[in-house]
Amino acid sequence: MMENERSTAINPHEAVEEKVSLSDRFGLWLGFHKCSQDEYLDMVRGYRDRYGLAIDDAQLQSESLEWATTRGSRSGRTAWQYIQDLAGRLGEGLD
Repeated sequence: MMENERSTAINPHEAVEEKVSLSDRFGLWLGFHKCSQDEYLDMVRGYRDRYGLAIDDAQLQSESLEWATTRGSRSGRTAWQYIQDLAGRLGEGLD
């Protein structure tokens, strides 16, 4: 039974090669890089201003930092997810 599992298990090296092969084929790389707290807050404020969301800066800062903490990272992706959630709670669209 153990040998059966080993023979059918995916080698981690092969899994990485598969991912690289797909990215080479389609030419798309997405990076969700961590950023500083100030950079994160600048992104969140930029989204708020761009979409005209009615929330004061102190509440925005508090909520968005809590959002990032509970998700374990500060990145552009996290900032965008927070803004999507905020817009939903405010009943606003992101057009």
